[in-house]
Amino acid sequence: MGKKSAKLSGAEGFEQYYGQLYGDRWQALKESFAGEGSAVEYKIPGSQQSYFLDSASVLAALSLPLEEAENILDLCAAPGGKTLVLASRMPQDAKLSSNERSPERKHRLATVVQTCLPAGISERVITSCSDGATWCTRQSECFDHILLDAPCSSERHVIADPKYLNTWSPSRIRTVTTEQWALLSSAYRLLSPQGILLYSTCALCPEENDGMIERLYKKFNKDGSAFSLLEPDPDLNEVSAFAPSLTLPGFEKTQYGYMIMPDRQKGAGPIYFSIIRKEKTCFTS
Repeated sequence: MGKKSAKLSGAEGFEQYYGQLYGDRWQALKESFAGEGSAVEYKIPGSQQSYFLDSASVLAALSLPLEEAENILDLCAAPGGKTLVLASRMPQDAKLSSNERSPERKHRLATVVQTCLPAGISERVITSCSDGATWCTRQSECFDHILLDAPCSSERHVIADPKYLNTWSPSRIRTVTTEQWALLSSAYRLLSPQGILLYSTCALCPEENDGMIERLYKKFNKDGSAFSLLEPDPDLNEVSAFAPSLTLPGFEKTQYGYMIMPDRQKGAGPIYFSIIRKEKTCFTS
């Protein structure tokens, strides 16, 4: 971000910043934010309650392959929607660690796991309260599948809340990307060789999306052999029994991942995701 963008602030600065990013499309995006969204009911047989989440969130969680998974991690899991999608799909002998750093949000996450999953599945989901950015200092390369739905600028919510809109500035993005990088680099260190990591946000800002994967390349994959990017292959049949009304939205290709954009997907999203397969250890002996 240059000196000009750094001076932007408040509602006017927000408008200028994202108007420059998206050009003529920005107006359509703003109008789509004002719509009803694309919430679907997710109900697993045997559970006490249903859970409602955006169809784009279902698609992102569905795009993490779980074949032969044994140890799965949802690193920033609250409020719990993507944890439910992962848990409902995981192999019968797999375990899912569902983590949240905020004690209050972790309590909500644990409640969702207990009420929205049947006992036979919830007993294989372990909820924890920990800072995901420092988890890699205690363990390494111990999860074969990881979902990192990172905290982000969440522009859709900024627009909807005058308090956040009026206090917005580009420094918000700089703060968030610092946090995202700490989480992503930790998640990568926690991922076992041949494991798969799905990174996602609900941000529109490229620095929080492809920009994070670019940093991952520079840090861990300079020669191109440490990890590879996978194409999404979500199978609606995996979750159709839990969300009969679900129609999976389409997605647009970016440099390193994919975007689900609400102006073209009937209100679904925004969601960015990138799927990374770790080809070899990131630790040297």
